Amino acid sequence: MSSTSASQGRVLILAGSDSGGGAGIQADIKSVTMLGGYAATAITAVTVQNTLGVTGVHPVPVDIVQAQARAVLSDIGADALKTGMLGDAAMVEAVAQILDEAADLPAVVDPVMVAKGGAALLPDAAVEAVRRLMVPRAALLTPNAPEAEVLTGLPVADADGQRRAGEALLALGARAVLMKGGHVPGERVVDLLMTPQGETAFEAERQATRHTHGTGCTLASACAAGLAQGLSLTEAAAQAWAYVQEAMAHAPGLGGGHGPLGHNWSLRP
Repeated sequence: MSSTSASQGRVLILAGSDSGGGAGIQADIKSVTMLGGYAATAITAVTVQNTLGVTGVHPVPVDIVQAQARAVLSDIGADALKTGMLGDAAMVEAVAQILDEAADLPAVVDPVMVAKGGAALLPDAAVEAVRRLMVPRAALLTPNAPEAEVLTGLPVADADGQRRAGEALLALGARAVLMKGGHVPGERVVDLLMTPQGETAFEAERQATRHTHGTGCTLASACAAGLAQGLSLTEAAAQAWAYVQEAMAHAPGLGGGHGPLGHNWSLRP
């Protein structure tokens, strides 16, 4: 792997492409770039989607995904990894192998299972593979409430549910869990960063907006950018969380459904 300084903040992202540009690889690249890092990619799938939903998915062969990742790691190098949409059990196994080959790097695992519009992005057969192979390899796992429920079998309808599910995911081997609260009812959104040493809460008024497409991808890749730049886990999560809040508030208002975030909000006059 390249010996380039870690201050470069190189993030290798293994995830699917979003033709609408709001989530997936596109959101990941925008987020890492806007936070001063360098984004490289191994694309796991090409999706047909816009703000109204996903209407098609074309998986990339697993050997090509691994080849993309190894090409990056052997030349450009990386300071952190981020995984998103994996598609099926075979892809989960292939990506887990890449994480093992780069075991010295922190991996932010976003267990993408359902698109914002409701389309299933991970078949039931692959859920066990994520639970068995990805959760224990995560320096940081970033599930939303429905994903945490699927992975743990526990209800996540309030802060206590978030905490119980987070503890279960830590017990499954994740080194830290950022339990996202966007799907949890309430006037305020609370995300809980949980580690074996304790927890940190990030809380804000819920934004009244339909422009939330890609929030999960954006948050996870922003966390990876911070870790790649040498921030502590808490610092990286706090920076990422604040970035997403601003990106939601400055959404460009595109599309007729769940619109994309304003990833470039800090560049606007």
